[in-house]
Amino acid sequence: MARTGLSLSVVVGAVAVAFAVVRLQHQPAQQQPLGVGIDVDVDVDVEEAAQTFCYQGIRTDALSPDPGVDCFTLSLAEGTFTRVFDSSSEADTPKRRPGYVLPGIWDGHGHLLGYGEFLHSADLFGSGSVDEIRARLKAYFDVNPDVGTSENWARGFGWDQMALGQMPTAADDALLFSNTTWATKQDMLEADDRLKGRFLMLDRVDVHCTWVSQAILDLLPSDLPDVPGGEIIRTPGMGVFCDNAMDIVLAHWPKPNAARKKTFVKSAMKELHKVGLVGMHDAGVFPDDLKLYDELSRTDDDWTLRVYAMMECKERNTFCPDDAVRISHDGSMLSVRGVKLFADGALGSWGSAMILPYSDKPSTSGSLLVNASTLTSLTKSWSAAGFQVNIHAIGDLANRLALDAMAAAFASLCPDSSPAECQAARRFRIEHAQIIHPDDQKRMHEMGVIPSIQPTHATSDMAYAQLRLGAERTRTEAYRMRSVLDLSPVLGSDFPVEPPNPFQGIYAAVARRSPHTGAGPPGAEGGWHKEEAIGLWEALDGFTKGAARGAFLEGRAGIIRKGAFADWVVLDDELDAVGEEGLRGLKVRETWVGGKMVYSRDG
Repeated sequence: MARTGLSLSVVVGAVAVAFAVVRLQHQPAQQQPLGVGIDVDVDVDVEEAAQTFCYQGIRTDALSPDPGVDCFTLSLAEGTFTRVFDSSSEADTPKRRPGYVLPGIWDGHGHLLGYGEFLHSADLFGSGSVDEIRARLKAYFDVNPDVGTSENWARGFGWDQMALGQMPTAADDALLFSNTTWATKQDMLEADDRLKGRFLMLDRVDVHCTWVSQAILDLLPSDLPDVPGGEIIRTPGMGVFCDNAMDIVLAHWPKPNAARKKTFVKSAMKELHKVGLVGMHDAGVFPDDLKLYDELSRTDDDWTLRVYAMMECKERNTFCPDDAVRISHDGSMLSVRGVKLFADGALGSWGSAMILPYSDKPSTSGSLLVNASTLTSLTKSWSAAGFQVNIHAIGDLANRLALDAMAAAFASLCPDSSPAECQAARRFRIEHAQIIHPDDQKRMHEMGVIPSIQPTHATSDMAYAQLRLGAERTRTEAYRMRSVLDLSPVLGSDFPVEPPNPFQGIYAAVARRSPHTGAGPPGAEGGWHKEEAIGLWEALDGFTKGAARGAFLEGRAGIIRKGAFADWVVLDDELDAVGEEGLRGLKVRETWVGGKMVYSRDG
């Protein structure tokens, strides 16, 4: 899928519970070391304000664990580990707690507000027909009877025209395509009395298109022009707007207020902790929302997730230094030092910008959301202002132009250094990096640009990727993982586009099969392009130390050692003992952030 970082609700879009990662930086002084109403049996040295925990086993590092470690001590005041040790040589240690510990897990690309909004919206993921979509919407209205008005639009996420047979429409005058023939006329949203007249804005599975009801269409001019970098779907009828054309709809959308956004944040954090996430990289947050984050992270005890945020200007792909938010305190719960730019759209809606036309739609090669010269200018401006630049790029043309822009910025920033030396300090990233021409894969290695990859995108897209790209492009360009492992990729999910469960992401990276079904596509049921699979601990490294490096937090996050954040995840069994298929249904026992228990399966 093409995933976007559409921020907040456009993305809800940007799905998944599962979800999370990051770090501002005020030390969690307001957090209580133990909490959430959960009784914790630990030894507490009041005078030293320290706690010691011992478990059946502790893996201190994904790739280079310290042997024999089963205990650690943490500082309550600092929320950091002060000692990590093997209790066999100790005279007196606390009783071992049940379970096996991993370092705190991060999601390297998600959308916090979008996920929270998704949790309060109609879930359309996996719906196979318009009838099913209507049924889900009506079930949503049963629980939320007051939504769908002009002041409070009903939101939904997850439809896919590949399952519906064609792009949907607002009214009931469209024919649905079935196999190779046009079926009889099918009713869309307006046919049902419960839905007729409602204000409905429903995002596609990749959040690069939105489908709206007739009530919303009636707010728009009847003679809408084409939009550069976007598409208004006009056949078989009006109702769907993609990429930059979504702005036409969003201009009329009554956006959630601050109180509603706080609810979204709290809901999202709670769900993300359930799947073992202690932090996340929030891939595209508007300045006003970053100010809200700052307020909540300093004052609200419910802010329990570490967040590393990338700022996005209110007007996408612009330079807005007067609105820029940079947060980097000497703490841990929130940090902002990156900016998010967008090169193209999504593969599923033929919006990824390709060098050559699509194999299954040769009339198009996708859409650039911004031209090459502007992307280069923005990259140079933001990096000169001290920001890490993170560019959304799906198609091979978009990835090429992203690398061009970064190379130009390196030449300007570090005229006396190599691009790789400049990149080592700047840590520019390509978000998604899904389809990369072999020549540009070589450039990416030479420059050291960090790929930010969502493993479940490959397993979600594998059903149709070769249709879009053809066999050769798929084999040589698409969904690289093993090929870019030496670049220390940041791994994530892009929730809510995908579920935020990191163990499903690990499964997808290791097995190259769907974490939902356990199978690959027809003809590759045992794994899709297994030559790009990576190992279990390599995958965990991408969700721990890889995410930490991508957020300038190496040595502090994603590892259990003296001086690091006291974050950890407890499982019932050692990770390598659950088996490959066991990863799909793995349930977290506990999640701890800064020495505070934020989730307990039994609590």
